[in-house]
Amino acid sequence: MSTDFQAARAALGARLRDLRVSAPGGRLTGTQLADRLGWVHSKVYKLENGRQTATAEDLRAWAEATGQPGATEELHARLGGLESHVRSWRRQLASGHRPVQDAITAEHARTTTLRVWENCLVAGMLQTPDYARAVFTRHADLMQSPRDTEDAVRERVRRQEALYDSGKRHQIMMWEGALRALVCPPPVLAAQLDRLLSVIGLDTVELGIVPFTAPLKIHPANGFWIYDERLVIVEDWHAELWIDDAGSIATYLRVWNTLRESAVYGAEAQRVIGEARRAL
Repeated sequence: MSTDFQAARAALGARLRDLRVSAPGGRLTGTQLADRLGWVHSKVYKLENGRQTATAEDLRAWAEATGQPGATEELHARLGGLESHVRSWRRQLASGHRPVQDAITAEHARTTTLRVWENCLVAGMLQTPDYARAVFTRHADLMQSPRDTEDAVRERVRRQEALYDSGKRHQIMMWEGALRALVCPPPVLAAQLDRLLSVIGLDTVELGIVPFTAPLKIHPANGFWIYDERLVIVEDWHAELWIDDAGSIATYLRVWNTLRESAVYGAEAQRVIGEARRAL
């Protein structure tokens, strides 16, 4: 089991133990609580020690049995965080890249306005098959995950049909470094840059480039995707972070808007992409 999931489950167990020992009517033993709930004692032990995952009903019953029903909402939020907020690559890639692409496709389908920031790779929504193939292959090597490269490439390219959906908007920004990073052979990168040039002018796509020479009000850190204003996905080496609390989403929107002040669009973006193309 991945360490991020287990750590969150252990933290939930510690919180359950706190509720048991701080019961308003006096500290409850594990046996006493199990009797109140009609459970075997071992279930209380396993939940408190992070050896079993509680259900939403288990948490509601625990809060009520310890005389603290007001803690139910907090416990449910912690339960949601076990799987939804920190998604380790080891766990996600256990069956390959295709399931990860399927999950992202589902979020795209629910989204009207997608904002993307990438600092070192061409955004997935604009990748050519050959470029995507190179990215997936290298990531599978790094993560030592099953090879389902062609399935993942097909799903990523299929998702790009949304670029031509008049009901959706794609606001994509990339640092100039993403245009020049040789994560694939030079001919593949050349074709990828041609692809970027071809989407400039689409009424559903706003493609901005932050040039190396642009004054920056904030450093171009790791990539993130903002789905409407309900979800942010951030990629790190060990995991994806799925962030849905309003305060954090507001932070990423501020970061997005700050980076946008340094971006160029239209003919100026074409010039920066063209210079990277000629440099190959």
